[in-house]
Amino acid sequence: MTCIADFFTYETTKSVVVKSWTIGIINRIVQLLIIAYFIGWVFIHEKAYQVRDTAIESSVMTKVKGFGQYNSKVMDVADYVTPPQGSSVFVIITKLITTENQTAGLCPENDMKYACQRDENCGKKDTRYGILTGRCIRYNATVRTCEIRGWCPPEVDTIPAPIMHEAENFTIFIKNSIRFPLFNFEKGNLLTNADPNYIKSCRFHPVDHPYCPIFRLGDVVKMADQDFIKLANKGGVLGIKIGWICDLDKSNDLCNPQYSFTRLDSISEKNKVSQGYNFRYAKYYKKEDGTEYRTLLKAFGIRIDVIVYGSAGKFNMIPTLINMVAAFTSVGVGTVLCDIILLNFLKGAEQYKAKKFEEVTDFHIQAAASQSQELYKSNTTLTFRSEEKQSTDSGSFSLGT
Repeated sequence: MTCIADFFTYETTKSVVVKSWTIGIINRIVQLLIIAYFIGWVFIHEKAYQVRDTAIESSVMTKVKGFGQYNSKVMDVADYVTPPQGSSVFVIITKLITTENQTAGLCPENDMKYACQRDENCGKKDTRYGILTGRCIRYNATVRTCEIRGWCPPEVDTIPAPIMHEAENFTIFIKNSIRFPLFNFEKGNLLTNADPNYIKSCRFHPVDHPYCPIFRLGDVVKMADQDFIKLANKGGVLGIKIGWICDLDKSNDLCNPQYSFTRLDSISEKNKVSQGYNFRYAKYYKKEDGTEYRTLLKAFGIRIDVIVYGSAGKFNMIPTLINMVAAFTSVGVGTVLCDIILLNFLKGAEQYKAKKFEEVTDFHIQAAASQSQELYKSNTTLTFRSEEKQSTDSGSFSLGT
C-alpha cells in the first residue's frame, strides 16, 4: 500500500528566498558563465543564428606544366602525367624502371625463390610475372629456375634508378568552381578582379599570394612537411585541400578559398612492405611480321588528390529562436547547482531542506479544512449577534424618536 500511495503523489515547486552572500555570488557567477558561453561561443564563434549548407557541389580541372630530363630523354606533360584528362586526381611520375622488348612466350623465372632441380619442384601456379608451366629449365650456366608462360624477359625491379629532379619545378594549375545549392550561391577560385597577367606569372604562397591558383610541386611537397628527394624516390600521395567556409551575411567578395596541404598516405611510411606509391603500365608495338612486343614501365610518382570541402551560412530566424530559448533555459542550471550546494555542503542544510520540502497529506488538508470551517462558523455567529444587537438598538432608537 505504501508503494501505491507513493506512486499517486503530486509534486509542485515552492519558492524559497535564501539571503546568503555565498550562494548568491555562486548563482550569479554560474549564470554569467552560461550567458558568456552562449554569446561568445554559440552565437559569435559558431554563428548559431545561421542556417548552414554543407552540401557543396564542386568541379576541379587541373593542368601540369614543365619539362624534365630522364635517361637522356626530354620528357613533357604527355610523358610524366597520368591520367591525361586533367581531373582532380593525377600522378606526376618521378622515377621509372623500364623493361624493353618483352614478348609473350616461355622463359625462366628470374626470382631465385623459384630455383629448382627438377620438374617436381615447379607446381602450376601464378607468379609475379606469369604462370608456371611445371618445367624446370636452365636460367644461366649454374642456376635452374621454373619456367613461366608470360611476357619475357621478366621484369627486374630491384635495380637502382635515378629520379627526375626537374619535377620539383613543375607547376600545377587548379581551376575550381563551387556551388551551395541551398542559397544558389556560386564562386570560383579564379577571382573575378584578378589580372590575367598576374595569373600567368604568380606562384602560390600562403602569405604573399594566398589566392594564386598555380602551385609549384616542390612548394606543395614542402608545405606538406615532406622531403622531395625521398618522396620522388619511393612515391607518395599528397592532398591539396581547398576549403570554402563562407559567411553569406557579409559581402560575396569575402568568400574565398583557403588552401592546405597534407600527405594522405603517411601511414605507409611506417610499414615495412609496400611503402610509397608505384604502378605499372606498358606501351605496345608491332614488328613488321605482326609480332607484338611491349615496353613495361614501373613508375614511381607523386599522386595529387585535390579535395574540396566547405560550408556556407546565412541568418535565419528559426535557429536564432531555438538557440535563444536554449540559452534562457540553460540559465536555470545555476539554480540546480546552488540547490546541490545548499542541500549538501553549506551550514544549515537541514533548515533549508525543511523550508524547501514540505509534505502535505489528505489528513492535513481535512484537519486544516475543519479548523477553517469552525473558525468560519465562530466568526459568522459573532457577526450575526453583533448585527442583531445593532438592529434592535437602531429600531428602538428610531421608534423612540
